[in-house]
Amino acid sequence: MKAAIVYDVFPHYREGILDELSAHSEHSYVLAAGRRSLDATIKTARLPEGVEYVVCPCIELPGGAIYQGGLIRLALRRDLQAIIYLGCPSLLSTWLSAAVARCAGKQVLYWTHGWLRRDARVRGIIKRIFYRLAHTLLLYGNIAKELGMEVGFDAAQMHVIYNSLNYKEQARIRETISAEDCDDMRRALFIDADLPLVICTARLTAACRFELLFAAQRILMAEGTPFNVVLVGDGPQRKSLEMNSQDLGSHVRFYGECYDEETLGKLIMAADVAVSPGKVGLTAMHSLAFGTPVITHDNPEHQRPEVEAIVPGMTGDLFREGDAASLAAVIRKWICDGASSSKRSACIQVIEEFYNPVYQRVVIDRALRGECAQPLTTVADGMEQWRRENGSSQHRPDLEVQLHV
Repeated sequence: MKAAIVYDVFPHYREGILDELSAHSEHSYVLAAGRRSLDATIKTARLPEGVEYVVCPCIELPGGAIYQGGLIRLALRRDLQAIIYLGCPSLLSTWLSAAVARCAGKQVLYWTHGWLRRDARVRGIIKRIFYRLAHTLLLYGNIAKELGMEVGFDAAQMHVIYNSLNYKEQARIRETISAEDCDDMRRALFIDADLPLVICTARLTAACRFELLFAAQRILMAEGTPFNVVLVGDGPQRKSLEMNSQDLGSHVRFYGECYDEETLGKLIMAADVAVSPGKVGLTAMHSLAFGTPVITHDNPEHQRPEVEAIVPGMTGDLFREGDAASLAAVIRKWICDGASSSKRSACIQVIEEFYNPVYQRVVIDRALRGECAQPLTTVADGMEQWRRENGSSQHRPDLEVQLHV
């Protein structure tokens, strides 16, 4: 089958899955997107060589809606049997293009977050109408599938695809980083390098709630349990966060933006735990891939689908949303007990089991073949089964090769 994948723009974190689809999928692809993101902070992806690319530029309309040119022409192409759209209702041209594609006999799929929470009535109706234009939904998580089933969507047509970064490259880098490399990184960042280290790799925005992390840090310092914090990233909240953390002195480091994966790997592996006090998304994927547990808040209504990768006690933990004392208690548990080798192994395993480009490619291949989606399960169920089968053993090696075979 020949299928088009339509995005507003392909962000840098989609390089892994695009490479995987172009190299190993049973189908062939046309990539269609704009060349520049409407959000200047998003770095665009390097596209696979030898894959047809169609420029479909986006224009932002009043009210936040987006129109993307070229999608009707794409829907009428006779050489395409399917189109996978970025399933976002604010992309107005997707509504029309998906309807035209269906009329032209093409298989229509949406690659989408789906339902993050139960929607208000009007919003819910609009979203259901939009999703009904697709034959199949490729969802980021199991919660989205559960909510879709609640509003009448067929479970067999909702495939859970999860999310991923370039895990193949991350795994390669991870194997090259030694304990000495991590010690050197700590010493380069902090004067008191022997203290536990907390990290977060994310844009510095209000939604990340880093002021809660600093509040928790003050609580633990007052109790005699100090630790260091390094924030990797930049954003509109940097200046206010720097002012907020002045009293914490040398125990807080603003590293700034970093896109070098080898440096990021050393930073993440040097940390005892990653903390994202607000919503958590690809930050979880990044940290877990390098074996570092993740802490975030417990309110699924205000979370992203990637929170499902955090299995309390195994791959991280949850604290009460907005509660600095609760966050301090959870951080204390992880920095005092330490991330054991078995827990670090579990972090890696959840990525190898679910959150990687190979898994996504396999699901996309199945969906394009018209197969029914796998029965609803959860990441926690999968990890509990892994723990029963493996105990404290190391992560299962070379899942990538197994899936390719």
